[in-house]
Amino acid sequence: MKSVLILISLMILALSLAACGNKNTDNSSQTSEGNAAAADQSAPAPASDRTLTDALGNKVTIPAEPKRIIGSYLEDPLVALGVKPVAQWSVPNGKQEYLKSYLDGIPTISYDLPYEAVTSFNPDLLLIASDGEVKDGKYPQYNKIAPTYVLGDAINADWRKALLKIGEVLNKSKEAQQVLDQYEVKAKDAKEKLANAIGTQSAAAIWLVQKNFYVVSDNLSSGSVLYKDLGLTAPDVVKEISKTGTGNWNAISLEKLADMKVDYLFLINSDETDSDMLKQAIWKNIPAVKNGHVYEFDKTHSWLYGGPIANGQIIDDVLASLVK
Repeated sequence: MKSVLILISLMILALSLAACGNKNTDNSSQTSEGNAAAADQSAPAPASDRTLTDALGNKVTIPAEPKRIIGSYLEDPLVALGVKPVAQWSVPNGKQEYLKSYLDGIPTISYDLPYEAVTSFNPDLLLIASDGEVKDGKYPQYNKIAPTYVLGDAINADWRKALLKIGEVLNKSKEAQQVLDQYEVKAKDAKEKLANAIGTQSAAAIWLVQKNFYVVSDNLSSGSVLYKDLGLTAPDVVKEISKTGTGNWNAISLEKLADMKVDYLFLINSDETDSDMLKQAIWKNIPAVKNGHVYEFDKTHSWLYGGPIANGQIIDDVLASLVK
């Protein structure tokens, strides 16, 4: 009888231990499943391809995470968004030197985007700035190489809209808005400093290239920065030429320059610094020149371009020149 009782006691103990083991296993399994479910809920959803309609009505399938982008003459907003293109815009006499620190080592591609050159870079997305770049049947050819999205003239004419649109296309709208907000804060602060330093005095940007002068439009390129963002006064001559001008920079004769009543001149000199044009008496008689209010920059500066980086650098140049 004693042996039987001992055997029964051992059986009861074994059953109890087995039950505890099963319970612990169940709890462990449930905990693991719960942790996995929580991890799934917190993990970001994987990016996926998106189909967008560009300015010309093309349905474009944008890769989820494009790695090899060509955006000729759109490099400024691209690098502002932290994106390095696989090739950078160029013309026979140069490229956007002001972006050198961002695009160092990036090979160039001709501004007219030859098909063979585009193909050689194996892009997975092409961003085209204006309508004219894909006219005469070019769009289907580019689209065979890679998905091709055209911003269009209306958006491309306004660097703010272009920045936000590129942000949308690349799924970086939040980053694009942050870049724009930072620029607006910088411009507002600079405008206040300039108002305190020089009041409502006038200024103009003049470009000297191949012994010809051009004046910036009052609402495009660096003119938009000077007059809209920084609140400087546009001379009457600039307003007059801007009404009929068709480009960012419009030709102006030396005689017309001499008639310009302007307090400050920003000279972008793409010729040699000792250009004969700057030695002529008529140049020396311009009020801003006589008063020593000419601030000269070479072609490596950003005055000839536009975008959040270019315009931010222009603001820096203006402040360094006029705010002492």
